[in-house]
Amino acid sequence: MTTNDQGPQMSAATRGVLGRVRQMIPPMLEKFHKGQLGRIAVIGGSEDYTGAPYFSAMASARLGCDMSHVICTPGAGAVIKTYSPNLMVHPLLRQSSPSKTDANGHDADPEHIAATIIEMLPRLHALVVGPGLGRDPLMQATVSRVIRATREKKMPVVIDADALQLVQKDPDLVKGYKGAILTPNVVEFGRLWDALGLDDPRNESETGKVETLARALDGVTIIQKGGKDFISDGRTTLTDDLEGGRKRSGGQGDTLTGAVATFLGWRKAYLDRIWDVGDDPLSEDEMMGLAAFGGSAITRECSRLAFLKKGRSLQASDLTDELHNAFMSLFGKDDGDPNVFKL
Repeated sequence: MTTNDQGPQMSAATRGVLGRVRQMIPPMLEKFHKGQLGRIAVIGGSEDYTGAPYFSAMASARLGCDMSHVICTPGAGAVIKTYSPNLMVHPLLRQSSPSKTDANGHDADPEHIAATIIEMLPRLHALVVGPGLGRDPLMQATVSRVIRATREKKMPVVIDADALQLVQKDPDLVKGYKGAILTPNVVEFGRLWDALGLDDPRNESETGKVETLARALDGVTIIQKGGKDFISDGRTTLTDDLEGGRKRSGGQGDTLTGAVATFLGWRKAYLDRIWDVGDDPLSEDEMMGLAAFGGSAITRECSRLAFLKKGRSLQASDLTDELHNAFMSLFGKDDGDPNVFKL
C-alpha cells in the first residue's frame, strides 16, 4: 500500500465544525491535575466478547482522557487485563449462567449488581454502555438500571451495540435525555426506526432519517454512520464528510464510542472552566453535537490513515494505533498557539 498521504479531505462546512470542536479541547497546562481531562468508563465485556470494551476504552485513553475504566464480568476482566496495564478493569458485571471464572460469589440480582456500578458514577465524567455486552438477560437488566441512574445524575452516556436493544424495547429509557448519544449501525438504526413505529424511511431526505429518529426520541443525539456520518438531535444536524478507510472490519465502532466519550469528558472540563475558554463560549447543548462530531471525525481519520498503511488487512487495533496521528492531523496544526496542543 502507498503511504503518500495528502492529508484529510473535507468540505468547508466540516472544516468549520471542526474549528468549533477544537474550542472544547483542553490545552496542556501544567496546572492541571490527574482526572481533570476526562474520567471515562466503558460498561460491557462478557466472556465471549472482550475486544470491544478494550477498543472503546483504549480509544478514549489514547485520544487523551486521563483515566479509562472497563466495567465487565470477571471472565472478561481476566482477559482484558492482559491486553493493557493502562486500563482500570472492574469485574462487577455478572451473567445469568456464570462460567467457572465467574462462579464464585455469583450474584443474580440486577438491582444489587447495578448498585455496585452506580457507586462509581460520581468518580466519572462520561459513560459508554454496550461494547461486548451481549444479550444475556441479567447483563441487560443490570445496565438498564445503570443507564437510568446515569440519567438521574445528568451524566453523558454513549449507547451502542447490544445496549441499543434496551432502547428498542423501552424508548423511554433515554427519550428526552439530551445527555445521551446513540451510535447505531445501519441494522441497529433500522431496528430503532421500526421500534418507534416511524413512517417508511424511503420517504426521508438524506438527513431526514436521522432527524426524524432524533425527534422521535425527543432530543437524543444520534450518529447515523455511513458513507457520511449524519449527527442530529432533531434540531441541529451536522454532516461529517471526512474520508474514511474502505475496510469495514469489526471493532471500528468501538473506537467511535471511546472517542466520543473523551470529547464528552473534555466537555465537562470546558463547562467547569478549568481553563480560559474565551469570550464566546460554546453552549452546553451545542457541545453534545460537537462531541459526537469530534468522535466521528477522529474515527474516520483513524480509519483513513490505517487503511493507507494496511489496506485489506486493516483491523480495529490499527485504528487504535492511529489515534494520536488522527488527532494531530485534524486538530494539532494551524492553531495559532504552539502551546495549545503540545503533546
